[in-house]
Amino acid sequence: MIATVVLAAGKSRRMGRQKLLLPFAGKPLIVHVINEVLRAEAGPVFAVISPASTAVAEILNGLPVTVVTNLLPDGDMLSSVRCGLMALPGDCTGFLLVLGDQPGITAAMVNRLIDAGRSSQKSMVLPVCQGRRGHPLLVSLVHRDEILTRHDGTGLRGLLQSHPGDIEEVPVDDPGCLEDMDFPEDYARLSGKRAAD
Repeated sequence: MIATVVLAAGKSRRMGRQKLLLPFAGKPLIVHVINEVLRAEAGPVFAVISPASTAVAEILNGLPVTVVTNLLPDGDMLSSVRCGLMALPGDCTGFLLVLGDQPGITAAMVNRLIDAGRSSQKSMVLPVCQGRRGHPLLVSLVHRDEILTRHDGTGLRGLLQSHPGDIEEVPVDDPGCLEDMDFPEDYARLSGKRAAD
């Protein structure tokens, strides 16, 4: 079984306000992202939030999502990945890592990565668009112990760098795999792009 870990514990410092609550396609951004994952064949969904993210927790209440709290208030992205990883059920064989601020994610993109993971002999699968690697990232749990104990300071980039031969790159035409929202101008551009579609 493949599970999904949605990273939603960031402080949104560069945005200046909690970006996961910003409206996108008629819903809070984090709800939009999770709804796309739920429409896909991505198994149970685990959302990792920070202790201060009470508003995000309230937004997620009622969705079929397990909320996991990263108790390290100043933890980096890897600490959130580890929290999500430790919460996964024992029958999981892998997990899809989704960025909570990636508005361009689609159920079709998720399903394409999962299908590629099923047919590939590689232990990591990621989308590639315009010659660049993007998200989500599908990771086999053969890497579980390594993620839990190594790559402090480099995060999953360090994992990828340590296993270049274990990566399946899936070509996609959708630049949404490359785009997340860090700054107000990112939000203006991506929400405007969505409205124009």
